[in-house]
Amino acid sequence: MTDSARIDPAGSEAASPAFVRARAAARIVLAIAYFFVGVAHIRSPHGFVAIVPSWVPFPQQTVFVTGLCELAGSIALLTNRLRWWAGVMLAAYAVCVYPANINHAIHGIAVGGTRLGWWYHGPRLAAQPLIVWWALFAGEVTEWPFRRRR
Repeated sequence: MTDSARIDPAGSEAASPAFVRARAAARIVLAIAYFFVGVAHIRSPHGFVAIVPSWVPFPQQTVFVTGLCELAGSIALLTNRLRWWAGVMLAAYAVCVYPANINHAIHGIAVGGTRLGWWYHGPRLAAQPLIVWWALFAGEVTEWPFRRRR
């Protein structure tokens, strides 16, 4: 997507410097998070494999591929050329892995010998829509809720 096709949150030709800095910070933090989680999926897959729902085929390979997706998305998010697609794909990724988070919560699956209670699962499940939005915002796919009405 070209820069001229991007939406300006202020409704004018140029976004405010504060908005640009805030979006860049959100993008960097999200890219770092996805990078480290991607590495964890590849280096220590057992905890992730444990929470994969039983209806997902090839859980070990699925976890490995999701780690690669996280790594690719984190890098692409930091490039101008691929940023928009990275935002879309990381948002879709967050939707696709949600069943694993639900499975983890509902079945109380122990990861690393530790069972996490609803003090963890409740906020984690509630945060998933925020993570979807964050990817779209960081990828410059949306400006909501910051775009002004005209």
